Amino acid sequence: MADALPSVRVVKAASIVGTATMVSRITGFVRDIFIAALLGAGPLAEIFVIAFRLPNLFRRLFAEGAFNAAFVPLFSERLEAEGLPAALEFAGRILSVLLAFLTAFTVLSMVFMPGLVLAIAQGFSADAAKFDQAVYYARIAFPYLFFISLLSLFAGVLNATGRFLAAAFAPVLLNIVLIGAALAALMTAGAPLDYLIWGVSLAGVAQFVLVVFAARRAGLKVALREPRRDPYTGRFFTLLVPGILAAGIGQINLLIGTSIATAQAGAAAWLYYADRLYQLPMGVIGVALAVALLPDLTRRIARADLAGAHASQDLAVTLAMLLTLPAAFGLYVLADPIVNVLFERGAFTPEDTAATAAGLRYFCFGLPAFVLVRALQPSFFARQDTRSPLIDGAVGVAANITLSLALFGQMGHVAIALATSVAGWLTLLLTLVRLTRRGHWRPGGKIARALGVQIAACLVMAGVLGFAAQNWVPLADFADHAFAVRVGLVAGLVGLGSVVFAAVCFAGGGLRDLRGLRDPARLHKQP
Repeated sequence: MADALPSVRVVKAASIVGTATMVSRITGFVRDIFIAALLGAGPLAEIFVIAFRLPNLFRRLFAEGAFNAAFVPLFSERLEAEGLPAALEFAGRILSVLLAFLTAFTVLSMVFMPGLVLAIAQGFSADAAKFDQAVYYARIAFPYLFFISLLSLFAGVLNATGRFLAAAFAPVLLNIVLIGAALAALMTAGAPLDYLIWGVSLAGVAQFVLVVFAARRAGLKVALREPRRDPYTGRFFTLLVPGILAAGIGQINLLIGTSIATAQAGAAAWLYYADRLYQLPMGVIGVALAVALLPDLTRRIARADLAGAHASQDLAVTLAMLLTLPAAFGLYVLADPIVNVLFERGAFTPEDTAATAAGLRYFCFGLPAFVLVRALQPSFFARQDTRSPLIDGAVGVAANITLSLALFGQMGHVAIALATSVAGWLTLLLTLVRLTRRGHWRPGGKIARALGVQIAACLVMAGVLGFAAQNWVPLADFADHAFAVRVGLVAGLVGLGSVVFAAVCFAGGGLRDLRGLRDPARLHKQP
């Protein structure tokens, strides 16, 4: 029998993940404030971005993206069909293979690190000293991948059994360790890049220990098992390969953009800081919904509860739009003052603020698409289909490469952000067409009406913020104010925008469909 409230579980799980992710993003901003002050947007910052991005790229491809897409549906399916011991035995066999693969991959990557650095930082090839430093620091940071990928298996087990907090909180440890490293560099007057990069690897160990301990406390002991070929294990690897690209399309686009941007001095750092800002709503909303939705959809599809699956997907899309659209409009309008408050100090100059804000505005254009793709992909993954998102994402990657190369010469680093956003919308369009044709999900009249109200509310909000910024809170001399005043001004504008958006949505009836939280079947019914 279908659960009476299928979407309440999704909302509760998404709230847990979203709250932990918000804490992670806030501590991440504190971390980036220190990094910007210590390194600015010059050569040291660019080296840090490349050395840090390499293990993070592979982590998001192998661990967060592909691994979850392949592992969680199969673990959940076995859990439903055969019980927890059989599911944990399956996890143990995957752990054995994963451990062997990661060991070999990490060693080979350390050996061939010059080639990897060249692949994502082709602009460094013109400066031998800068390139050699990037290789050196990338080797120090790369073991982070080993621990964080092993963490993903234990996180998948926890998520599939309805325990989301520990895995969602783990990224906070990375930020805490790097903040500590930055403080140590300041107190000892040491080389900040050395402290930060060594902190990356140390943070990987800390995050791994946290999640393994949480799994053991929950009675979820995953022991190494002798790998053997069975239907579940074979299916896992069949799903894994296309899942690497399907769930990591955003990272592939970012990798391409970073590589092209290294041809312009400072561009890689500007895009890194801009990426950190738009990733806040992306992580809190898109990632939280995707993580919470996948186990729920998998269980419902396994039980043939298609109405419940549709209801959960409807709710995920409704919440994604409600939270992402005002974030995108608000970040666009307030890009300059937000970047100023967060990063402009120490080695980070007003010119860096202007360049970072320009990139952020172009990223904002694609933010709703990025979040909706993350919210819709679980409909494929829950059906053990990683091939379809791969195809749709590959088209987006091709568009991103083409536009980036075509526009970079004329537009500089903002061309990367624009191309990434266009690729996001193209991927979303293809995803919607595929879901609709297969009958997996289609947006109904209520979602269309809610979207119309939300867009209208965003336009009103943007107009009010623009008027306030020009008349009540002049931004022309914003940088001349004391830091506390600037923080207060930004907070006031964000609060004003939130109130205006909520008021217009309420007046227009854009919040009525959230009654589906209490009765998800109501949200699914079409008028």
